[in-house]
Amino acid sequence: MTMGASALVTLLLDDWETPAKIRIVTMLFAVGAALAFPIGLFAARLVSQGRRWEVAFAAAFVCLAAATIGLTAGLFALQYRSYYAEWHAPVFTRTWVLQFVFTTLIALYQFVVLGIRLYFPVGFIALFAAGVWFARQQR
Repeated sequence: MTMGASALVTLLLDDWETPAKIRIVTMLFAVGAALAFPIGLFAARLVSQGRRWEVAFAAAFVCLAAATIGLTAGLFALQYRSYYAEWHAPVFTRTWVLQFVFTTLIALYQFVVLGIRLYFPVGFIALFAAGVWFARQQR
């Protein structure tokens, strides 16, 4: 919910588009983070087992950030791909494969350029807090 709130705050402060589009982007960020949280925690536990507090914090910080950005970008790419699928070649042809790959890569690039800024400042603070929480749990 925090990542959705982060996106919502940033979009509202930027006076962005329409309320319907703001809701869609907010839901995308919230769902992406909700799916990423257990995966990021699992990866952080694997990396930081039996290590010091600093290592546990760094593992949580990196794993949660990577999982959240990766899964949210993946959901964005799926939505982006579904929009452009109408104009793509028939399924499983060579042209379709190229269109699928490059549409997905372009969507991921656009998310990195335009979407990551929506995590700041609220999402970054929440990530820091989650890292501290995880490191304290590992003691």
